[in-house]
Amino acid sequence: MTKFPLLEICVETLDAALAAERGGADRVELCENLQVGGVTPSADLMRAVRSQVHIPVFAMIRPRAGDFFYSEMEFKQMARDLAIAKGLGMDGVVLGLLGTDHRVDVRRTRTLADLARPLPVTFHRAFDETPNLREALEDVIATGAARILTSGGGPSAEQGVGALAELVDAGRKRIRIMPGAGISAANIERILQTTRAREVHSGLSTVVPSPRADYRKFETEVGKLAELLKKPPAERS
Repeated sequence: MTKFPLLEICVETLDAALAAERGGADRVELCENLQVGGVTPSADLMRAVRSQVHIPVFAMIRPRAGDFFYSEMEFKQMARDLAIAKGLGMDGVVLGLLGTDHRVDVRRTRTLADLARPLPVTFHRAFDETPNLREALEDVIATGAARILTSGGGPSAEQGVGALAELVDAGRKRIRIMPGAGISAANIERILQTTRAREVHSGLSTVVPSPRADYRKFETEVGKLAELLKKPPAERS
């Protein structure tokens, strides 16, 4: 176990991934089209990031925007994309499947988790759309996923902090709960202090630069988060 909580930063370009690494991120989640919550990155993007970024890279496996109930054709596409991600040296994958009742699709998620091995699977914020988070927690554990990215069912991690604390406690020693959504330097300390989570996810959506922009501000904001995570728990306000 690392001494400090792990910082994952969500990115959609090579430049952003490099800036996140320079800023002190421990891992990046690689997607495309973050405006719709992220979809599977292209093989070219995965290859470019893998060749230049030295921290772990987890690839999103999501064939389209919208809901998380996928047709059999879309499911097969996810399996193909997962194989591509493995072949290109990704360190993990991020995915989530629900049924028409919004409960976790345990069978098909387990199938993808098996295909991903030995790579770890993060079940993403499709989790927050389930009707009962505690039941969903047990369902995700049954799939073999290693962690859950969640806001505790709220619009943001800050608003769902109470539920996040309960999930961290319920999942301890069985699965990692990674708070995400709206996490910034202004609230990360409170969220970690309340939840005792060992990993945290941020997209820094308010400072994500446009493709031709200067990434120094993004790097600086990642650096602020990284520095805050290095403070001893007793010093976190």
